[in-house]
Formats: sequence, structure tokens, C-alpha cells
Amino acid sequence: MVEGFVAAGHHITGCARSSEVVAALNQAFPKQSFAAVDVADDQAVATWLSQLAPQQGPPDLVLNNAGVINDPAPLWELPTAQVDGVIDVNIKGTINVIRHVVPLMRQGGGMIVNFSSGWGRSTSPEVAPYCASKWAIEGLTRSLSQELPPGLATVALNPGIIHTDMLERCFGSAASSYDTVADWRSRAVPYLLSLGARHNGQALSVP
Repeated sequence: MVEGFVAAGHHITGCARSSEVVAALNQAFPKQSFAAVDVADDQAVATWLSQLAPQQGPPDLVLNNAGVINDPAPLWELPTAQVDGVIDVNIKGTINVIRHVVPLMRQGGGMIVNFSSGWGRSTSPEVAPYCASKWAIEGLTRSLSQELPPGLATVALNPGIIHTDMLERCFGSAASSYDTVADWRSRAVPYLLSLGARHNGQALSVP
């Protein structure tokens, strides 16, 4: 999405867990701001956002799109650490960002987009932890929409099925039959920029 938002003239502040990925992003987009942050670490999120606020002001569009998925397997066969990782990143990570970003946004207003999934509204075997995490995002978003101060809004967004590394982990070679990232981006970025207060609390999907 970075390329799409930059092309539309927006300044981007983002994070990723991998310092190598962050270094590559900062090199490719020197006018944007990227940092290595594990969103599952509440203190790391707090420190990151507290450092950004004085420099750049409050964000007006927050995308909670960090997510991981378990290896396909029956729930009782999955290692505890793998299940914990899905819950920590997908649910707690989203909550951590919201906890620290809402106080920054409350004076300027804006939109918080919590990335859900088709598996946040349906289920499949062998991805129970991931389904649980995305169903949680749907409920969290509805509740949050009733709590936010005036001027702020939130939605749960199903991005659709995109050919990513995560999809290959689930679908194998069949992942190549779905939208490329570039094709998806051409629809997703304008759609995200069109969201506003009228959408608060809705469960949406990228067209």
C-alpha cells in the first residue's frame, strides 16, 4: 500500500517487526518514516508513537494490518507458542496500537481501520486460531465504534484474498490464482481513502 499512498501525496508512518524490511522501506521511500516495532509489545508501541507525535502530529488514517497465521493443523496439534503468537499479534497488537493512537487522534479526528478477513466472518478447518483472532477483530471494532470520541471512526475491513506469502502458507501453489498485491493495491488504496465517519462501526470489504 505504501506506493499507492505515496502516489496519492500522503505521508506515511509505519512499522514492521523486521529491521531489514524497515531499512529497505526507508531506503526506497526516504521521505516517509518506518521503524522496527513489534506491535505485540505494548511498551514498544507506546515508545514509538510517543516519539512520532511531536514530530509529525496525529495520524488521520490508522491501518491495523499486522497479522500472522498458524500452520494449517487441527487446533489440538498446534504448539502453544504458535497459537500465542497469532493471538498476541492479531488481537493484542491491534489493541496496543489503538490504546496509544486514540489519545493522539482525538483532537484532530480520523479513521482507524482494523484489518479482519474472510475468516473473520466465516471459518475453515485447520486455521482455528487465525479465525478466532479475526472474529475477535470484528467484535472489538463494533464495540470500539461505540466508545470513540466525536470525530473518530473505526471499521473492520476484509481485504479479500491476495497472493501473499501468508496465502501461500495456506493454499500452496493455488495462491497464484488470486489477485496480485499490485492489482489489489489499485483498488484498496482509493477505497481506504474514501472511508469516513459515515462508515463507523461497519464491517466492510475491499471491492
